[in-house]
Amino acid sequence: MSDLAKIPVTVITGFLGAGKTTLIRHLMANPQGKRLAVLVNEFGSVGVDGDILKSCADESCPAENIVELANGCICCTVADDFIPTIEALMALPQRPDHILIETSGLALPKPLLKAFDWPAIRSRITVDGVIALADAEAVAAGRFAPDEAAVEAQRLADDSLDHETPLSEVFEDQIACADLVLLSKADLVGAAGLAAARAVIEAEAPRPVPILAMEEGRIDPKVILGLNAAAEDDLAARPSHHDGADDHEHDDFDTVVIDLPEVSDPEALNAAIVRLAREQKILRVKGYVAVTGKPMRLLVQAVGERIRAQYDRPWGQSPRVSRLVVIGEHDDVDPAAIRAVLLPEVQEA
Repeated sequence: MSDLAKIPVTVITGFLGAGKTTLIRHLMANPQGKRLAVLVNEFGSVGVDGDILKSCADESCPAENIVELANGCICCTVADDFIPTIEALMALPQRPDHILIETSGLALPKPLLKAFDWPAIRSRITVDGVIALADAEAVAAGRFAPDEAAVEAQRLADDSLDHETPLSEVFEDQIACADLVLLSKADLVGAAGLAAARAVIEAEAPRPVPILAMEEGRIDPKVILGLNAAAEDDLAARPSHHDGADDHEHDDFDTVVIDLPEVSDPEALNAAIVRLAREQKILRVKGYVAVTGKPMRLLVQAVGERIRAQYDRPWGQSPRVSRLVVIGEHDDVDPAAIRAVLLPEVQEA
């Protein structure tokens, strides 16, 4: 790469649990001869996604090329976090050929794109493309408002009514900003579900964009990298609910970190997580769990009532600490109530 060439950046956005980290792991495993760097913006204080990616580091993307920004959305902390981090990646002894940015599930991509116009980096970096991941099963089921039928009835009764929920606004902003939409977990919905999800995406997208089905993050990297979108120069074509605002807040969502003792029965923990989704409308649970008698740590990732748990690597010298990040809408996150569900299930098991 010429010293004068801009480094391309791919922004990977998507709703909570859509599979962004899984996609990046696939890209890291299939770098197409490129030297990659990864910036992970974790929402909450426990870096689950960054830790997963660092465990996959290799010559094409060494551990020092994987940077994690926690406790804040990068679109809200541009000057303090994002710009210095990008400058540090560009200053690595071996400059990356391509940078991947995994936004938090709550991030709005357009404010981040505006940051690429900052004088410190605009001549050295470009947005190759914005990839929006959407959970095919969730989209097909229309889960972006608590009661879709009631919301539609209210809208029809009063066109001036603000009927959008925070979740739907996040979803719509991410789709509106995308150059490519990937419907993840396509194997869970079948042809009819995929068709329904595509129809939802097409209705929300302000302009035609490719919509591709994906399973387990597997897709040809040539489809993802090398779009040459220069998205920072195309902001007008990417409308947002927050256009015209100086900034935005994430006060609609809260995160709580729950420390647990060792777990003797992972199924009891799964049942407790399902209870959280049903009774407290918790959106997302993720973290690591120490299981009694097991030398490997259990990686737990839940989206609503759907849970995936797998032993990912030995604890080794790391402390055997069970810690879960729980994310929900502001009014639904009650730390005491969440602990009351999780801790008895674990302790009694």
